[in-house]
Amino acid sequence: MLIVEDEQDIADLIKVHLQELSLQVDHALTGEKALELTVEKDYALILLDVMLPQMSGLDVCRKIRDKKPEQAILMLTSRTSETDRVVGLELGADDYMTKPFSVRELQARVRSQLRRVQLFSQYQQQGEQANSANQLTLGKLHIDINTHSVYLNDQALALTSTEFDLLFFLASHPEQVFSRAQLLSSVWGYHHSGYEHTVNSHINRLRNKLEKDATKPDIVQTVWGVGYKFNKQGVMS
Repeated sequence: MLIVEDEQDIADLIKVHLQELSLQVDHALTGEKALELTVEKDYALILLDVMLPQMSGLDVCRKIRDKKPEQAILMLTSRTSETDRVVGLELGADDYMTKPFSVRELQARVRSQLRRVQLFSQYQQQGEQANSANQLTLGKLHIDINTHSVYLNDQALALTSTEFDLLFFLASHPEQVFSRAQLLSSVWGYHHSGYEHTVNSHINRLRNKLEKDATKPDIVQTVWGVGYKFNKQGVMS
């Protein structure tokens, strides 16, 4: 995996804790170096600091996402930079952590992301031999885990890995309402409070790709005061 952090001491500390998980870790001090490394190598996960010299982490996130839509990205932000967190998620980060963070939380969040990456890799390797249980069709929506593809009205949708997982989870439970905490637990695999922006931003990104009018969603709907649900009727006509 790759750490993108301009403060060497912080990067070294993160590296030590990740190596405790038996992970091989590279480090880039700048956004430019990070982009070079992502061209040269494939990383299961990138830990990306927002505050970088010259090229910000937000710009790096956007450029990586343009080249590698499936790349898992966990952004690191300061506790007071709410705008950066929201923008980072809107640009395609899979999740974020606020500094300072505990070692246990860092390791847990990294494990969670890596489990998702490993699961996706397994489905890719299975390919056509994978069974039909890994496919879901609801009206004009077709989701195939084996190929990590989504079609709506016979048009392919370009989703990130987390957007895909979120859509598949909701579509697998049509009309069931899930709170943000339940979605964090089921899709992201953790229970830490204070990370509602993660769910909100991914819902917004999904709507922008799924809905005819994202401001009046027919498919992924808000149940005010509770959470979100997949409206089956929204893909039936």
